[in-house]
Amino acid sequence: MSLSHLYRDGEGRMDDDDDERENFEITDWDLQNEFNPNRQRHWQTKEEATYGVWAERDSDEERPSFGGKRARDYSAPVNFISAGLKKGAAEEAELEDSDDEEKPVMQDEFPKDFGPKKLKTGGNFKPSQKGFAGGTKSFMDFGSWERHTKGIGQKLLQKMGYVPGRGLGKNAQGIINPIEAKQRKGKGAVGAYGSERTTQSLQDFPVVDSEEEAEEEFQKELSQWRKDPSGSKKKPKYSYKTVEELKAKGRISKKLTAPQKELAQVKVIDMTGREQKVYYSYSQISHKHNMPDDGLPLQSQLPPLPGKEAKVPGFALPELEHNLQLLIDLTEQEIIQNDRQLQYERDMVVNLSHELEKMSEVLDHEERVISNLSKVLEMVEECERRMQPSCGDPLTLDECARVFETLQDKYYEEYRMSDRMDLAVAIVYPLMKDYFKEWDPLKDCAYGTEIVSKWKSLLENDQLLSHGGQDLSADAFHRLIWEVWMPFVRNIVTQWQPRNCDPMVDFLDSWVHIIPVWILDNILDQLIFPKLQKEVDSWNPLTDTVPIHSWIHPWLPLMRARLEPLYSPIRSKLSSALQKWHPSDSSAKLILQPWKDVFTPGSWEAFMVKNIVPKLGMCLGELVINPHQQHMDAFYWVIDWEGMISVSSLVGLLEKHFFPKWLQVLCSWLSNSPNYEEITKWYLGWKSMFSDQVLAHPSVKDKFNEALDIMNRAVSSNVGAYMQPGARENIAYLTHTERRKDFQYEAMQERREAENMAQRGIGAAASSVPMNFKDLIETKAEEHNIVFMPVIGKRHEGKQLYTFGRIVIYIDRGVVFVQGEKTWVPTSLQSLIDMAK
Repeated sequence: MSLSHLYRDGEGRMDDDDDERENFEITDWDLQNEFNPNRQRHWQTKEEATYGVWAERDSDEERPSFGGKRARDYSAPVNFISAGLKKGAAEEAELEDSDDEEKPVMQDEFPKDFGPKKLKTGGNFKPSQKGFAGGTKSFMDFGSWERHTKGIGQKLLQKMGYVPGRGLGKNAQGIINPIEAKQRKGKGAVGAYGSERTTQSLQDFPVVDSEEEAEEEFQKELSQWRKDPSGSKKKPKYSYKTVEELKAKGRISKKLTAPQKELAQVKVIDMTGREQKVYYSYSQISHKHNMPDDGLPLQSQLPPLPGKEAKVPGFALPELEHNLQLLIDLTEQEIIQNDRQLQYERDMVVNLSHELEKMSEVLDHEERVISNLSKVLEMVEECERRMQPSCGDPLTLDECARVFETLQDKYYEEYRMSDRMDLAVAIVYPLMKDYFKEWDPLKDCAYGTEIVSKWKSLLENDQLLSHGGQDLSADAFHRLIWEVWMPFVRNIVTQWQPRNCDPMVDFLDSWVHIIPVWILDNILDQLIFPKLQKEVDSWNPLTDTVPIHSWIHPWLPLMRARLEPLYSPIRSKLSSALQKWHPSDSSAKLILQPWKDVFTPGSWEAFMVKNIVPKLGMCLGELVINPHQQHMDAFYWVIDWEGMISVSSLVGLLEKHFFPKWLQVLCSWLSNSPNYEEITKWYLGWKSMFSDQVLAHPSVKDKFNEALDIMNRAVSSNVGAYMQPGARENIAYLTHTERRKDFQYEAMQERREAENMAQRGIGAAASSVPMNFKDLIETKAEEHNIVFMPVIGKRHEGKQLYTFGRIVIYIDRGVVFVQGEKTWVPTSLQSLIDMAK
């Protein structure tokens, strides 16, 4: 098909000039024949297919046009013609007269069904509707093609609830018949031949508007392309704006920002028209065609047709219109500006009223503050007047305290905001110095505690107290204690003898809750400790009759860890004094016993092992065991130190110096036809010399069991020889009794531990349940204060080694093995604890 009909000028004619210019304007002919199915169609010839737009054409093949040819003036500016505007009535009349070959489709030729119609879509479908109207028929041959298959599709649909003859969906709203197609009559556009809806579509989706509405819409759309049949000229429509509308427009519009103001002052050159125009803002371009939309006839808005003279309006005064429009714009801007100024003044009035209210409140507050400050000033001036030496009624410390209480209760804000430091220095400090002028802290330690406690609540800074500060310039009470109270304490400490510690300890105990913490630390560190250290250096345990613990231990509640540096020289001097000591001298125990709970367990045990245990071992080695004439003094000297030395150290002494000799005497006695009753008494007598804690130790228990075994073997080996009647039974009974006592003692210990665990609480016991045997050992070590930790880098047969106290152990499948002399020996947990102690 040829496209030559597109390359025509604005009048519907081809240009015969050889300038190779084509016009692409859309004319009325194009718009009218677009929907005309009977228009003549131009069939492309062979020559046109070969040469395209350069092919020669006959004049009768061209579209109908009117007007003669005339020479074009190419020096004139380009004239842009709007493609979508309607031509004038005169031009349409000429077009109708000159159009003989093709006639545009008239209104009556269009079907009445042409035009949009509103349909009932799925949005108006109700669930109660059983199906579409087109689905009321029953189709017996639905799915008949499945007779050639296995019919799986029909079976699947029936399993999912499908009923033959009804639509798909929850409410059977689906259509039954397939979508029908309707063949269009010709090759026109959609809707050119009327409605294309099928009967099924009309039943399923009926239209909701009437034929009258469709006709009215059609006429309205068609009238856009036709001239007014009445031929009367439309009157201009004018738009009127009230003052309120202008005010509303001014309120909505925002002020221009700085970049917008700069753009508003840009020089703009408009070259879109025939003449060049200069504007000084972009806003002037928007007002270039500021005329009513329908003010002039449509003909005056279109360029004149070729060969026709442009009709000049009868009344056209552009200068006057411009001036009037300028006056209107200035008036509008003035109205908007006045409205903004009025709104600004109103807002200013509201703002000033709020400011007035705030200022009145501030003024009232300031008046109250001035009144309160004047009263406070009167009270302070009265105090200053009474402090003068010439005053007959001098101010006392109690009266001054009442004045400060009044300031704190009635004028709290002024009291907290004022400079209490200067006020206290000027008034309170002189009175406090006079109050403590004749005070002796060692004789009357509680003197002044009540009055100072009262001043503490009045002067101490709460914020400084909460932060634990030490700034003298920020707290009046701290400065009062430091400058008034501390000088008396320094004088007393310089005259104090450390061995007379009770008065000084009582004095500090009375003031510990009143004075600041940092002042107490200063007293203890700078005044008390140097005196004690100097006295310890001069102490001699051999010549001093006063025990050192009598004047050191009273300082423990106050100084605690501060006394740690004194313990080392004390232990050193005690060790030197014990070099020539003999266990028969019981004074050593009296001197050492008070220090047992003061020294750390490790340092105490080391001191005992170094200075006491060797002396006791030597004494026990000199003990002679004679059943016929026994001297027990040496044994009593050693046993008397039980509780001072550890059980393990005492058991070690017995194993090394006592039990070998004791068992040897027993064996030699049994080999000489002894009296077994005397042996039994001798055995029970020695066993009664030891405490239950020592007897419960596994090593001691093993030694006494070994003695029983020796006696049983002696009784059993004398078969046939003379033996006392009942000796064997007595020894067997003794063995059985001793073994039962040991068993009962162990059961009692286990029951006692269980009761202690129950008393600690079910929750605590549940939280400390050991997960394995190692955790159990760790728990027991914590209960008995025994160190349990792994030995780094040491293993035995792949098992980690641990230190349990001073014993080396390892754990294998829930069994504890203890390192013996030659091999590893399994042991119970209780025996392990006893050995560690």
